[in-house]
Amino acid sequence: MLKNDLWIKEMAAQGMITPFEPRLVRQLDGVPKISYGLSSFGYDLRLSPVEFRIFRHIPGTVVDPKNFNPANLESTPLHEDETGQYFVLPAHSYGLGVALERLEIPDYITVICMGKSTYARCGIIANTTPGEASWRGHLTLEFSNSSSADCRIYANEGIVQLLFLEGHPCEISYEARRGKYQDQSERVTLARV
Repeated sequence: MLKNDLWIKEMAAQGMITPFEPRLVRQLDGVPKISYGLSSFGYDLRLSPVEFRIFRHIPGTVVDPKNFNPANLESTPLHEDETGQYFVLPAHSYGLGVALERLEIPDYITVICMGKSTYARCGIIANTTPGEASWRGHLTLEFSNSSSADCRIYANEGIVQLLFLEGHPCEISYEARRGKYQDQSERVTLARV
């Protein structure tokens, strides 16, 4: 069953989402924002301003998920103007950011992380990321710029939407099996095996 705003708000009060925005914010202090916060059947996470990394080509290397070389990612600066704080994701590139909100998923819920249409219409594709039962931490988020133009990715504004799906409690939760991405900090977490 897909969980609604009443349930999300109740669970956020118990620590499921921190910090929690109880309404859908589209404007702040007169400045338009890419929406974030509580919606009818989901929650729009914000991108943290702490870190954004972009894949770069290193001649003679291949990105290997079993032996990930951190040199394949370079930090990109946080910019700011009257529209807000943002990172720039170059055309035809791939980047990693991290959610501002910390999640603590109950053991009978799985969270699906979906891209927002505002970014999709600019050519930015957010990878669909699951948050498994009993997972905790700040989600590392993955973005592909499929357009031929550089694109701004705004920090402290909506970046992906979470959908909360209820099931029967599982036999072995993410926490019980000691999942390798448990308790991620508000920093980009690299591929692990």
